Amino acid sequence: MDDSCRKAWQFIASDAPAAQENGGCRIKSEDTSEVELLDAYSRAVITVVEAVGPAVVGIQVRHQANGGSQAPGGAGSGVIIAPDGYILTNNHVVQGASEITATVQDGSVLEATLVGTDPATDLAVLRANSSSLPYASLGDSAKLQAGQLVIAIGNPFGFQSTVSTGVVSALGRALRSIEGRLIEDIIQHTAPLNPGNSGGPLVDSRGRVVGVNTAIIGMAQGIGFSVPSNTARWVVSQLLTQGRVRRGILGLAAQQIPVSRQLARFFHLENRFGVDVVAVDQQGPAYAAGIRQRDLIVSINGHAVESVDVVHHILAEHPIGQALHLVAIRGQELVEADVVPTEATT
Repeated sequence: MDDSCRKAWQFIASDAPAAQENGGCRIKSEDTSEVELLDAYSRAVITVVEAVGPAVVGIQVRHQANGGSQAPGGAGSGVIIAPDGYILTNNHVVQGASEITATVQDGSVLEATLVGTDPATDLAVLRANSSSLPYASLGDSAKLQAGQLVIAIGNPFGFQSTVSTGVVSALGRALRSIEGRLIEDIIQHTAPLNPGNSGGPLVDSRGRVVGVNTAIIGMAQGIGFSVPSNTARWVVSQLLTQGRVRRGILGLAAQQIPVSRQLARFFHLENRFGVDVVAVDQQGPAYAAGIRQRDLIVSINGHAVESVDVVHHILAEHPIGQALHLVAIRGQELVEADVVPTEATT
C-alpha cells in the first residue's frame, strides 16, 4: 500500500465516510466493515475480561518435604464459582499439596483448603478463607459450536489476569486423564495456553465459563483443551454433597472388538463394535447377574455399546444401586441380564 492509500486507510479507520478517493486509491465499504468488526471483537473481549477477570485466581501450592518442612510446589490458575470462596481448578495443580494459597486480582493472598478432587476429570474444588468474593457463572457447554469465540483467562504465578482468544475448533474430543480414564466431550480450542493457565476458565463472549483449561499439546501449535462446564458442574455437585465423585462399577474387565457383519445381521444390531468381557470378578455385580467371560456386550439400557468408554460414560450418569439392562452375545445366542452397579472404592 502506497502512502496515499495508507493515509486514506487511516482516515477511513477513524470513522470517515465508507469510501474515499485519495490519489487513485479507493477504500471500499467492506474495509470499514472489517474495522467495525475488529472494534466489536475487541470490545467483546474487553467486556468479558473486565467481568470475569476478578474471579480468576492464581493457585500456589507447597508440598510436605522430608523432615516435615514445606517445599515449593507447582502453580496454576483457578476460577471462583461462588461468593463464599469456592474455587474450581485442575486436580494436577493441587495434587499432593499440603498447603494451598489463592492470589486474587488485587494481589491479596488467601489461604485455601481442598474440598475434593476428581482425578478422572482432572478437576478439583478448593475453598478460600474469605467471603463476598467476585465469582463467575458456569454456562452450558452443550450449546457451544465449532467456530465460536472463546477466551482463556489465567492468573499464572499470581500475576494479573492473562488473556488469550481463539475459537472452538472441535467438540466431543476425548483426552486421557493422568490415571488413564477417558475424559469425554473435551473442548478443543485455539486460544493459546501456557502451563500457568491450567485450571483457569474458558469463557464465551457473554462471560460464562464454558470450560476449565486442562492441558496443551507441547509439540503442537495453538491447540488447547478444556473440560466442559457441564462436566465440571456435575463434579462440583458431587464433591460438595458427597465429598467425592461416586462412580459405579460392574466388576468386569473388557476390551473393544469388531462385530462381524453376519453376527450384526443375525441379531439385527447396528453395532460395528462390541465390548468383549475379558475377565469377571466373581464377587462383583456382573458375575452375580450371570455375565461371564467371553460374553460380547452390545447394549446397555437400550443404547448401543461399542467401546469401554461408552460403558464408563453410562456408569458415570447412572445412579449407583439401580439396575442396568445389559444385552450380550454368547456364542450363537443373545443373553440379557440386569446388573446393579456398585460403588468404586478407588
